[in-house]
Amino acid sequence: MMNTDTRGIPDRYGYAAIAHIMVDGADAAISFYAEAFGAQELFRIARPDGSILHAEISIGGSVVMVGDAEGPFQSPARAHGTTVGLHVFVEDVDAFHARALDAGAESLQAPADMFYGARQAMIRDPFGHVWAFLTQQEDIPPKEIVRRGTELLSPAG
Repeated sequence: MMNTDTRGIPDRYGYAAIAHIMVDGADAAISFYAEAFGAQELFRIARPDGSILHAEISIGGSVVMVGDAEGPFQSPARAHGTTVGLHVFVEDVDAFHARALDAGAESLQAPADMFYGARQAMIRDPFGHVWAFLTQQEDIPPKEIVRRGTELLSPAG
C-alpha cells in the first residue's frame, strides 16, 4: 500500500525534481504566483536592469525556481507552447483552482476525480505555463493505477 502524508501528498512525490521555469517578465510572474497560488518568495537574484537571474518560490511546500528567459531557454509565449506540465499537490484543489482563476489563470480542466486517486485541476498561467494541481484522495498501488488506466483507455471502457 502506498502512503500519503497528512497534507495529501503521496510519499513517492515527497522528493521530486525541482522545476526551473523561464518566463518573459519573471517579476510579474512571481507576483501572479503569489496572488493566484499563494506562493511565497524565498529569495531572488536580480540583475542591475531588474531582470531576474534566479528566484525561488514555494507553492504548497514545493519549491519552484523562476527566472527571466535567456540563453538556451525560451518562455512558452516565445516558443508558442510548452513541453512541460508542472504538477503540485495541494490540500484543497477546488479552492486552489478558484483562486487561480480569480487571479487571471485560464482553466484547462475543472477539478475532477481521476482514476489514479487524485482530484485534479489544470490551468494555464498568463505566462504560458501549464499547471496541474492535485489533492490525493485515495492511496492506490501503481499496479492498480495501471489496471484502471488501461481499462479506461480500452475500447470497452
